[in-house]
Amino acid sequence: MADILWKMGAMLSSGHSSVVPINLFVALLCACIVIGHLLEEQRWMNESITALAVGLCTGVVILLTTGGKSSHLLVFSEDLFFIYLLPPIIFNAGFQVKKKQFFRNFMTIMLFGAVGTLISTATISIGATHFFKKMSIGSLRVGDYLAIGAIFSATDSVCTLQVLNQDETPLLYSLVFGEGVVNDATSVVLFHAIQSIDLSHLNSSIAAEFLGNFLYLFISSTILGVLTGLLSAYIIKKLYFGRHSTDREVALMILMAYLSYMLAELFYLSAILTVFFCGIVMSHYTWHNVTESSRITTKHAFATWSFVAEIFIFLYVGMDALDIEKWKVVSDSPGTSIMVSSILLGLVLVGRAAFVFPLSFLSNLTKKFPYEKIDIKQQVTIWWAGLMRGAVSMALAYNQFTRSGHTHLHGNAIMITSTITVVLFSTVVFGLMTKPLVRILLPSQKHTASMLSSEPSSPKSFAVPLLIRQDSEDDQASDNVPRRTSLRMFLSTPSHTVHHYWRKFDNSFMRPVFGGRGFVPFVPCSPTDQTVQQWH
Repeated sequence: MADILWKMGAMLSSGHSSVVPINLFVALLCACIVIGHLLEEQRWMNESITALAVGLCTGVVILLTTGGKSSHLLVFSEDLFFIYLLPPIIFNAGFQVKKKQFFRNFMTIMLFGAVGTLISTATISIGATHFFKKMSIGSLRVGDYLAIGAIFSATDSVCTLQVLNQDETPLLYSLVFGEGVVNDATSVVLFHAIQSIDLSHLNSSIAAEFLGNFLYLFISSTILGVLTGLLSAYIIKKLYFGRHSTDREVALMILMAYLSYMLAELFYLSAILTVFFCGIVMSHYTWHNVTESSRITTKHAFATWSFVAEIFIFLYVGMDALDIEKWKVVSDSPGTSIMVSSILLGLVLVGRAAFVFPLSFLSNLTKKFPYEKIDIKQQVTIWWAGLMRGAVSMALAYNQFTRSGHTHLHGNAIMITSTITVVLFSTVVFGLMTKPLVRILLPSQKHTASMLSSEPSSPKSFAVPLLIRQDSEDDQASDNVPRRTSLRMFLSTPSHTVHHYWRKFDNSFMRPVFGGRGFVPFVPCSPTDQTVQQWH
């Protein structure tokens, strides 16, 4: 057995090195899926923690077999993460999201995801500047401190989302899910905006330029995603590949989804925002233009692709955490590394609390009924959901602190190792505590589901497309349901509001051109469901 392991380590530096990692990762992915299935009912563990633990154990084995000399397999690749692993996860989030709940809580989600991330970034940057300037961790510039704020504001709410049920707690789930996606996008946009301007001399013009870059990236990325999604819907509706081959329309959907992400990268925009809104648009228009078999295929294909990529990321993070090169650089000052990690972890806790509770209070001011408000237990759950840090923080840290000499510089190595420590600690410790904490805070989710949901609980209500609600007859028959007011009425009441005009515009101009539910002309073997009536 020892000879086999030794040969495996020797192959890392041979021409066979490209095959060994692929075999290893595929085998580990299979192992994680099997172990995750066996631990599905376990109270404390979840798949992300399982994958992280397997990655750490694998990293230990590789280091032992190579005598601690080889770390090629353990190096975190930023290109691999951003180009191949992140797109399917973010696209599937937009493609599978329950749009009615997402857009009903859109203003609150944007408040947490965009404004909250700015507050968290400012809090962490100010705290890092205050503490790190008093410590000997190398020369950090103003841009580095601001980048640290953006890096550690990027959350990873996977653990909490695995515990919450979007049918039982639709309001809470949509807030945690929506804020997580917008948060990642905002953090990446902030990070690139910080890198794109000269921060050596801060003044009002630099601040205005920074704000302008941020808004440009945010808005243009969203528009690009919407346009790409509409283009895919128009092509599939007009050419209708499904009459000859369902493989072509499935392939086109997958490729157009990936194209939206790569176009954003090409034009230096936020690819996360682009592919997320492309997913929403494609699920609203394109998905209804394909055959029934293609609908089933694409739905499961995107979900499976996202699932595998997510496990791969946690495996990758676990293995890279044991990269011996960067730990050797900080081995002479372990106390400093531990102190920096502790400070960053404390700043994450404070930065998260600095916006969740105040913004929840502001959001509640716009609501009149208790079931519309975010109570204190839900606020704690939202706060906790954003404490975990993941691969986005790792990728941004590598981008910022490996541009000037890899990890051989002392300051760079400390920031990289501290980021790894925070990611591992928050994912494992906070992740293990998530299930019991949520069960304590939300012990009776099922009986409160109807109150947390702002619409009558029925299968039809969850199948209605973007910003479209049930017919007025259903509303008249449900007078016993409390009426929505304030911001929710503004967003969802069909009488002379945004929702009303959007539905008229969508039915009159968008769906006849781009297709969608009830607007696909019937042809043999078409996706048109004759039992579904058009929305008028």
